[in-house]
This record gives sequence, C-alpha cells and structure tokens, in this order.
Amino acid sequence: MKLYKILVTQNTMFFGTPENPIERDVTIIAQTPSCNAFLLLSKDTQDSLELLSTVPSGFDFTYCQEWGLDINDSVVDRVIIDLRIKSYKSIKEQLDMQYWDIVNNTTNWKTAIDTVKTNYPKR
Repeated sequence: MKLYKILVTQNTMFFGTPENPIERDVTIIAQTPSCNAFLLLSKDTQDSLELLSTVPSGFDFTYCQEWGLDINDSVVDRVIIDLRIKSYKSIKEQLDMQYWDIVNNTTNWKTAIDTVKTNYPKR
C-alpha cells in the first residue's frame, strides 16, 4: 500500500461533498493536531495527493487509538497487516472453501486470498 498526505483544502476535491460524495478505497491513519492534514493508505495511485516514502513528523496516529502508538513507518506497516487480517475469512470458512475447491475442482479459496493480497499489498 502507498502512504499519502492530503491537506484539508483538498478534501472536497478528493472525497466530494455530502451531497455528491466520491467513493475512495482509502484508510485514514493519522492527522495533524490542528486537523489541517491527514495521512492515508491506498492500494491505488492517487495522482492528486502527495505520495510519501516515510511518515513525516507532526502527525498523531488515529487509525486505532487503543494501540497507544505514535505514528511511524513501523506503525504504518502494522496498520496494513491489521487491514489484511480483518479482510481474510475465518479459518473455518477457509478450510470449507478449500474442501469444496477440491470436490468441485475450483479455485475459490485462492481467488479470495489473492483478492485480500491485492487490496492490501505490503509496502
């Protein structure tokens, strides 16, 4: 996944308005204390936003505050792992998929796993 910075002035251009929202497959993970900029993760390229190679200073971690962490590159990687974990089906469901794939000579389990890996790629 890629790390981007969005300024509050870009919010309407990027996300639209309440009347005309623009759906984006992104996860906001941090913000400045003044709420004038945010960090987000996206698997897709966002040409209108600033692509970051590392976490800049001055941001507070907001994705999962109970983790009690300060935002840094390791935390960004942890968020991606968390998003992937939440997207996988339960082990029981995966085993059932594998069984029926063998019985029906299908690849539903592999397709489901590939979808998660595509939607939440590692950095």
